[in-house]
Amino acid sequence: MHTPTIHPLEGATALAPLIEAYRGRRPDRLPVWFMRQAGRSLPEYRAARAARADIGMLEACLDPALATEITLQPVRRHGVDAAILFSDIVIPLRLAGVEVDIAPGVGPVFAEPIRDRRGIEELVARPIEEGMFAPVTEAVRLLTAELGPIPLIGFAGAPFTLAAYMVEGRPSRDHLAARTLMHADPGLWRALADWTARLSGAFLLAQARAGASAVQLFDSWAGSLPAPDYRRLVAPASRLALAPVREARIAGGTVPTVHFGVGTAHLLPDLAGVGADVLGVDHRLSLTDAARAVPGVPLQGNIDPALLGAPWPVLAEHVHRVIEDGARAPGHVLNLGHGVPPATDPGVLTRIVDLAHA
Repeated sequence: MHTPTIHPLEGATALAPLIEAYRGRRPDRLPVWFMRQAGRSLPEYRAARAARADIGMLEACLDPALATEITLQPVRRHGVDAAILFSDIVIPLRLAGVEVDIAPGVGPVFAEPIRDRRGIEELVARPIEEGMFAPVTEAVRLLTAELGPIPLIGFAGAPFTLAAYMVEGRPSRDHLAARTLMHADPGLWRALADWTARLSGAFLLAQARAGASAVQLFDSWAGSLPAPDYRRLVAPASRLALAPVREARIAGGTVPTVHFGVGTAHLLPDLAGVGADVLGVDHRLSLTDAARAVPGVPLQGNIDPALLGAPWPVLAEHVHRVIEDGARAPGHVLNLGHGVPPATDPGVLTRIVDLAHA
């Protein structure tokens, strides 16, 4: 793997507004980026994918040149304060040899659910080696050379979400099979969650070492859990996933870590407790309440994606309110409370960036 001679955090991105906010400071302008900013809402994305219609979504993520181009598109169009790597949370599973693909209109679909003892024991015996992430770290290297002072954010799926996907075999509304396994065989669940945590942790560390200026751990499904279950059966694995980056000395210090979960208002102190520097907040909870729940923690969020299709005065009022609420945290990065919907008018996102920067 290529490691940059000078990491961006040692120079180009050290004082970027995003990094300042992630470190709990107030930069001269409010940093803003959007989850899923690189994707189907952009006509240039659709054109790039159409030009490579011969490959699927995961293959596109693993093509360094294509992933670089798609990652850069929203930076060029919107003037956002960060790029986030064009990838998918199941990419490290694919690179570890797990048979998974993205089914259009469905999401990740596995060849077979991995939920019995034999399947899980075979999975956790798979080695995790940093070299397996070479296609992704090559994209990170290409991107940091193009982005200059704009930070690149690497990311990975959190252990619970990835493990739940594998146990269910596909997206699920209630994650019943995963939650059943947690209680029916806690030891087997921990083996699965710990292996997934080590995979995500190694993936995050590889991106950070290759040049990412921050990393984010996404827990899409943690909100389905009651707090006691999260603390006992999930939080230790999330802590394990974040540990490699938090403990590594990169660019003379540490790379900021962000933790985001969907529907996790009841879990915010627990999410903060696993060790991330910054907490992402979805649109279901005001940043005022979030700042009260986790005092002293920088926050990221939390424009309601549903309002992106509202008349501009309605959306602008909402964005102003989010910014005002975010001022109650030591640092704030403006973002959505979830990903950009595919039907979003890209011009609306550009107007939000302009508003935030003004």
